Amino acid sequence: MSDNQLGDYLRSRREQVTPDDVGLASYGVRRVAGLRREEVAMLAGISADYYLRLEQGRDRNPSVPVLEALARVLLLDETATAYLLDLAAPRPRSRPRRRRREQVPPEVGHLLDVIGLPAFVEGRYLDVLAANALATSLSPSVRVGENRLRSLFLDPAERALFPGLPAAAPQLVAGFRARIGTDADDPRVVELVGELSVRSEEFRRAWARHDVREIRGRSVVLDHPVVGRLELRLAKLGVQGTDGQTLVVHHADPGSESAEKLALLASLTADPPSDANGPASQAAARDEVARPRVDP
Repeated sequence: MSDNQLGDYLRSRREQVTPDDVGLASYGVRRVAGLRREEVAMLAGISADYYLRLEQGRDRNPSVPVLEALARVLLLDETATAYLLDLAAPRPRSRPRRRRREQVPPEVGHLLDVIGLPAFVEGRYLDVLAANALATSLSPSVRVGENRLRSLFLDPAERALFPGLPAAAPQLVAGFRARIGTDADDPRVVELVGELSVRSEEFRRAWARHDVREIRGRSVVLDHPVVGRLELRLAKLGVQGTDGQTLVVHHADPGSESAEKLALLASLTADPPSDANGPASQAAARDEVARPRVDP
């Protein structure tokens, strides 16, 4: 990991803003992606030399007004601006401590058992800490010990399950960066980012953008091998009293075809594993999904 996070972030964001985005005229052939350093400095009201020192890491203590001016020039939203401010004013680091095992609060574990929807808890590093049976039936890689980023970028079966993943991948990485904040040198983060950067060009490109976005729910489409296409909503809720744990819940619009398919998958999940996972049971499920509905 680079030890110049502030400079890396400024450079990455600068390269993604065009002159047209900020109302500047563009003439001739530009040899740089996005804005030139001189253009950023001019728009932010600082000297070009000072901005160069910031990008190169030779000055790491800019004032809040300077950072806010740069945030406006670089078109940062509220989440990204807060991230920029944190990069410039990191919290004092204490002595490295042994990483504690992330534990899901008992009441949240009980909620997974009774919620009746596919739900699981992911930790600060997007490791699956707990999951109910329906969540695993929906996505087999959602099981304790698996990492969601690793599954979504490296597992072919998981990628086949989510056809919209290529478009959503940058958002997933941006949410992860927002979650870890300025702790990019955390050993667990270094290990995970290093592995994914080596094994996935898609992840490497998304990580290099330095996007930071608030973690939020969204709509997802799944191509499930048993019940077929599912259009679901994904909700992400912070777990109070924990260090960044998130409750993830999939649900369908009431009365929709996807809600019926999800209910069917739940009924199969409730069956004994030897029956619910057998070829005959899966074939019956596919027949049930394909059977035309007859309104009374």
